[in-house]
Amino acid sequence: MAATVLDGIIAYPVTPFSRTDGSPDLTRLAELIERLVASGCHAIAPLGSTGESAYLDDREWFDVTEASVAAVAGRVPTVVGIADLTTRSAVRRARYAEQVGADVVMVLPLSYWRLDEREVTRHYEEIAGAIGIPLMVYNNPATAGVDLPPELLHRLVDRVENITMVKESSGDIQRMHRLAQLSDGALPFYNGSNPLALEAFAAGAAGWCTAAPCLIPELTLALYRAVRAGALDTARQVFYRQLPVLQFLTGGGLPTTVKAGLALRGLDVGEPRRPLLPLAEERAERLAALLAEAGTVPPA
Repeated sequence: MAATVLDGIIAYPVTPFSRTDGSPDLTRLAELIERLVASGCHAIAPLGSTGESAYLDDREWFDVTEASVAAVAGRVPTVVGIADLTTRSAVRRARYAEQVGADVVMVLPLSYWRLDEREVTRHYEEIAGAIGIPLMVYNNPATAGVDLPPELLHRLVDRVENITMVKESSGDIQRMHRLAQLSDGALPFYNGSNPLALEAFAAGAAGWCTAAPCLIPELTLALYRAVRAGALDTARQVFYRQLPVLQFLTGGGLPTTVKAGLALRGLDVGEPRRPLLPLAEERAERLAALLAEAGTVPPA
């Protein structure tokens, strides 16, 4: 199995929906992905929380997966997000992602019942065993209802050959330090908590998984470049310049806020899918002001 190296800014596109019939707008999706690749992002990760994957039916999910991989066209790695209540369905989606050309699958465990370590481990083993591409384990207890402590994440990577990466989104920076400690710095882990981006890089994160490049690609990429160059004063300046936008996006729900921001940037990607609602007018005005203050969108 060829190694896939992920390093840098892993950008999360939204899934656009048609204003005519509410179906996924694959043309707009391709346009958004083109923007992200052209901006210099190092990988594209469709069908995460930002991509509203939880609100897509099977056919829609397959269509968005195939369209996303086609739009990226091998220019950077494509990381397809998978989150399903059953192992069988997660395996089916992982196999499909591999079949259409995804480079990595990122798997978030979902469960109605609380899962113990034995059940989590079997879930990941079966998914990883069904595919030949790398698997990134995704920990986001706030959305998944399943918490994967650093010790378990490390054991999964150590135990299963093609589980090679971890995305940590609990919002606890100490967990990232613990992941680095457990592996002596050898385990690639990725920050999924926008307000922790600077601290995460300091803790040894290989990259930042974020929807922010949909709106402020220049700033997210500038932070990464400054960190890698060891220009810490510049990194701090760039990070705090974008922090109000990052906090707004995270606090307001990523599909809702990012779609509103894209409209401000001139790309209409439709509304979020119900039960999510479009950003309220006063909140949209606040987002426009924050983007203007960050220097990425001129004031209205």
